[in-house]
Amino acid sequence: MRQSRYCLHAAAGAVLLTASLAQATDLGVSVDAGTTGVGAHLTAPLLASVNLRAGMNFLSHSFDRDVKGLDYDLKLRLHTVDVLADWYVVTGSQFRLTGGAVYNNSRFDALALTDAAGNYRVNGRTYPGALAGKVSGKIDFRKTAPYLGLGWGNAIGPGSKWRFNADLGATFQGQPKVHLTSSGCTAPAVACARLASDVGALQASLADDVDSFRVYPVLRVGVSYQF
Repeated sequence: MRQSRYCLHAAAGAVLLTASLAQATDLGVSVDAGTTGVGAHLTAPLLASVNLRAGMNFLSHSFDRDVKGLDYDLKLRLHTVDVLADWYVVTGSQFRLTGGAVYNNSRFDALALTDAAGNYRVNGRTYPGALAGKVSGKIDFRKTAPYLGLGWGNAIGPGSKWRFNADLGATFQGQPKVHLTSSGCTAPAVACARLASDVGALQASLADDVDSFRVYPVLRVGVSYQF
């Protein structure tokens, strides 16, 4: 709940900052979709060849993945708020270089699945699902991450009020933090202790498996309207 309030405050601050810069001048509003989900951004001029852009993106997606013989139901919840500066290197060109910061409230929720026989296979050992309880956890990232990229399109300036825009870049969100636990074990205490130890080893394996998410690729396309 605290993170959600912080995210909403960050979004409101970004919108107010952009709107304040847009007083008595141009303002562009865009909607986009891509690897960051669906979202919207406001654009206002900052300098002669630099625009300030701020917005939010959301995405929710579920999929299964096998890690060291154990299947997981993974729910990806992307939720980002960004404040970006677009630098148009050549005056009048649509090409831009972009840098900025992203508030990253994204995470994976992980739930281990039993096999066809109703068992978990954890760290090379088999545990009956009916006695082992639930193996679950989450994967999240540092909350503030830098963004670098390039793009095409300018939501404000001379020309049509409707524009096309695209972004290609990366969010450097750092090493994923993996939290995996077992709960509700009703087997004998020795077996439950062994399960907890094996889940700890599995957490380390899962951390290695998702280490590639240190850098999150960003590809977005959208349309904008200039007021």
